[in-house]
Amino acid sequence: MALLKRINPFSRKNDDTGFGTNPNGFGGRFINRDGSFNIRREGRPFMYRFNIYHALLNLPAWKFGCVILLFYFSINLLYTSIYWMLGPEQLQGIIGQTTWAKFKELFFFSTETFTTVGYGRVNPIGDGANMTAAIEAMSGFLSFAVATGLIYGRFSRPRAHLLFSDEALIAPFKGKTALMFRFASYKEHHTLTNVEVLVTAGLQIQDNGNAVYQFYTLSLERNKIESLSMNWTVVHTIDDDSPLLGFSAQDLENADVEIYVTVRGFNDVYANTVIQRTSYTYQEITFNRKFIPMYRESENGKTTILELHHLNTSKPIEDPGA
Repeated sequence: MALLKRINPFSRKNDDTGFGTNPNGFGGRFINRDGSFNIRREGRPFMYRFNIYHALLNLPAWKFGCVILLFYFSINLLYTSIYWMLGPEQLQGIIGQTTWAKFKELFFFSTETFTTVGYGRVNPIGDGANMTAAIEAMSGFLSFAVATGLIYGRFSRPRAHLLFSDEALIAPFKGKTALMFRFASYKEHHTLTNVEVLVTAGLQIQDNGNAVYQFYTLSLERNKIESLSMNWTVVHTIDDDSPLLGFSAQDLENADVEIYVTVRGFNDVYANTVIQRTSYTYQEITFNRKFIPMYRESENGKTTILELHHLNTSKPIEDPGA
């Protein structure tokens, strides 16, 4: 990969990113678009590194629901198999005559015991079935306690609820050139206050003949606002102090440029400070386009409509030198 021949010496270097400088140690982007770090840990046993509570809290909602259903049916099939091995005669009230009918009744008896519903028609009479039912009832209310905690944790976890534009743009801005992207809160009646944004550029450069990664904090036209009620277009002017001064699209690729973003604000709903991250690689930076406005007046003229479907909408600049 060709490397950039120079970096503006007046740019603000950032050595506190937590990333190293050796380009041979990195694969892909530093931060994923969803804000997670693009890192996989090795060198210790999997179960030592794995945290099931953390994993379940961070699963997408549909995967979390599937895990709950899979666990529910799997554990009831396990207990059904135990009742079957003990023998259906250890439970009274079974009216099924075929093997399948008896198995179904044992399964539904298991679900009633696991959830402590206990309808009463089928009940254990043998010592083995009674002991299994007692253990199952205990595992049932413990499981529901854990599931309740997980569901509460997922619902109550503070979130920023932000959407970022798919691309960052480099285009003329107030007689100069600027890098810009935008984001907005997508929840109804949801506003962040004391919102701050930090933007860092990571790029590969030549340092004494060696390829290294360096990181630079980008100065912004505005890095803090009191409240995020609409969208915010973050602008970095590419001036004499910018590490991106004079970069073309090919330069961005040669330097493997990644722009990563941290947004921090106070969420009134959760009464807590929330953080959300994202990043833009050189493939996601487009030249000579500008965002179109994403808000309009309502039909009755009394409300401002924020058009979230236009968050990524931009149009080409016909005369970039204008």
